[in-house]
Amino acid sequence: MCLLVMAWRVHPRFPLVVAANRDEFHERPAAALAPWPAPRLLAGRDLRAGGTWLGLDRQRRFGVVTNFRERQPPLAAAPSRGELIPAYLGGPQEPQQFLATLQARAREYAGFNLLLADRHSLWYGSNRGTPFARALAPGVHGLSNESLDTPWPKLQRVRRGFEDWLRQELSDPSPLFALLGDRTRVSDDAQLPHTGLTTEWERVLSSPFVQDPDYGTRCSTVLMMEAGGAFYLGERRFDREGRLQGDSEYRLRAGEWPQGGTDMAAG
Repeated sequence: MCLLVMAWRVHPRFPLVVAANRDEFHERPAAALAPWPAPRLLAGRDLRAGGTWLGLDRQRRFGVVTNFRERQPPLAAAPSRGELIPAYLGGPQEPQQFLATLQARAREYAGFNLLLADRHSLWYGSNRGTPFARALAPGVHGLSNESLDTPWPKLQRVRRGFEDWLRQELSDPSPLFALLGDRTRVSDDAQLPHTGLTTEWERVLSSPFVQDPDYGTRCSTVLMMEAGGAFYLGERRFDREGRLQGDSEYRLRAGEWPQGGTDMAAG
């Protein structure tokens, strides 16, 4: 997951709203958003390592992970960062407890950001930050492949539109998907992040929706969680040309859990 905006206890109807893009190599296989039998969560699945980037469990706990844009390769024996979300959602711990347990072995992983929520708290953890973990106050937060709220141009662009949506008290996720689909690249190289990549690659990665034949936005996800536990969770999936390939949606009332979902092929 490489771009995310989140509202925590800001919207009058939805105390948790998340809009996120997952960027990945197109050759890496993945399964669509769907219920998992064990652990019981609702998430997409990375078919190479078996984990996920974003998920929700029956208790309405939520988790998402992004990587750090780093030049050094991960250790050969490093565990997959995608295992962190199923580990949290498949266990009994609150966000603070999970992160406290994780801290002792966090350096075994390549660089990551974690956002973990339950109905009472939202926590941010990163093995590239100090302190390792902290609780977040109500507000709007943004995350890409750097520390929380690092003002990269694409994140600022989506965040402005996201904050406009929050002020309108809407319940339609379509405008959030439209924000995530923005393919506008930064035109001024002086505004690009400097992360060790070539300027050409920094330009490619500077748009909210990344389109490239080898690496790009694989899916866009929107979550809108109501205080009582009803929620909307939708995912749109794209091919290497940036064309919509599939659409999964779950709209559940408090206490409900999916047996299946709506999975529509594009076109």
